[in-house]
Amino acid sequence: MNPAPSEPHPETEDVFLTLFVACYNEQENITGTLDVVQAACVEVAITYEIIIIDDASSDASVDVIRRYMADHPDAPISLYVNEKNMGLGENFAEAAFLGRGKYYRLICGDNVEPVETLVKVFREIGKADIILTYRPHDVAGKSLSRRLTSRLYTALVNMVSGFQLHYYNGLPVMKRRDVMRWQPNSHGFGFQADLVTRLLDRGATYLEVPVTGTERATGESKAITFRNFCSVAHSLLNIAIRRFSKTLYGRS
Repeated sequence: MNPAPSEPHPETEDVFLTLFVACYNEQENITGTLDVVQAACVEVAITYEIIIIDDASSDASVDVIRRYMADHPDAPISLYVNEKNMGLGENFAEAAFLGRGKYYRLICGDNVEPVETLVKVFREIGKADIILTYRPHDVAGKSLSRRLTSRLYTALVNMVSGFQLHYYNGLPVMKRRDVMRWQPNSHGFGFQADLVTRLLDRGATYLEVPVTGTERATGESKAITFRNFCSVAHSLLNIAIRRFSKTLYGRS
């Protein structure tokens, strides 16, 4: 069960980056994800920890992860298993409290980020408060409907927020304390845009990094659902309210 934290873990000098690996029915992809993440951290030579939250998977994901941990006893991996599905946004906030690193990043368990992409991102950490990623070219195999939906979503967030970013759901690197302090009000698909725009409203600096990615090898994307459309609407409303507040009162 995923415990509710009472006090956040302090930052420690021996943990530079906390990586939250989100897992929901990823039995075919999760070990590849863990291999890639660790390989990237080793190449960049940073200290790290991996916090996996399994969001009540109905497949064998948990068993696969436990076997992986048993086979890699020296890997800095912790596993938390939710008894019921809580959603990516809520788990994202929870893992920030469970971690100890200075910086924080979400890693999806579908193994779509190659080692080269993560290495490129990790090498930029510390150059700005937020390291944002985007794909300058369409991913091979991504459907036209998903590409159009992604572009429309980015355009809507830019219009409502007043910013002009390339992408809002590119798994940014942030300071872990910022995630704990300014965690998003929405906990579904739109939570990243909610949090990024909130931090930018408060003067956070950012760096946009172009990266490459792939489509998941097995399983289906969980992005296009009615629940996620509702989350996007919720996030856009939150962003609009903050912008109005900033215009009216001079603060967000």
